[in-house]
Amino acid sequence: MDVRLLEATDDPERVICTAARCDYSAEYVGDQPFEELMSTIEGDDLDEKKRTLIGHLLSHGHFGPFEHPQATFAVEGISRSCMAQLPRHRHVSFDVQSMRYVAFDEVDPDEVREGAMVVTPPAVTDADWIGRNQRQTDTDEATVERRREVFRESVTQSVESYQELLDLGMAPEDARFVLPIGTEVNLVFSLNARMLMHVADMRAAADSQWEIRELTESILDLAAEWCPVTFEYYDEHLKGRKNRLAP
Repeated sequence: MDVRLLEATDDPERVICTAARCDYSAEYVGDQPFEELMSTIEGDDLDEKKRTLIGHLLSHGHFGPFEHPQATFAVEGISRSCMAQLPRHRHVSFDVQSMRYVAFDEVDPDEVREGAMVVTPPAVTDADWIGRNQRQTDTDEATVERRREVFRESVTQSVESYQELLDLGMAPEDARFVLPIGTEVNLVFSLNARMLMHVADMRAAADSQWEIRELTESILDLAAEWCPVTFEYYDEHLKGRKNRLAP
């Protein structure tokens, strides 16, 4: 998969700190210079003061200010299975590549057999891979080779059937029913920093499905560049606690 940060709030931690200081300021924050707003926060310069305040907010469970900075990500090549997990989270906005309007009639089934168009789970090729609720854990190479054959032939046949249905006059929105849940899809989604922490709590956990965990870790890497103090503290002190939605 490929994950990119398309657009995000400029200087997000200044926004977080300004929102937080609004709670305790007698004066209107819109009229106060940022340096004045932060004058009573411990630190030798603004960067240290932001670090102090953000650490205080996160350690005390004051997550509201983290709802103001927003980020938009583009994701290429995740499975429909992975994509279906994302809308379960509140306050995340999506646009998803439509299989009603985008047809895969030009895809070469031989390329599908080699790994195109469909996400391949690690268990297809890795004898040591252990998935959740897996019935058998002692897998030999012969078994893995058979898995590979079954998987590749199944997804290739699905794509061939899909293309044949298109040739027979069926609309893409109906022909797509035969495609596997592992079919690749692209999407764009937006969320705020607080929601991103909550999604990461749920989806970067060790017991999460491997693909959404990989997606979430990629997003966290980008978030660490966009909102560095917040996500450094999150990674060191909060990750996995699953409490970011309240209070």
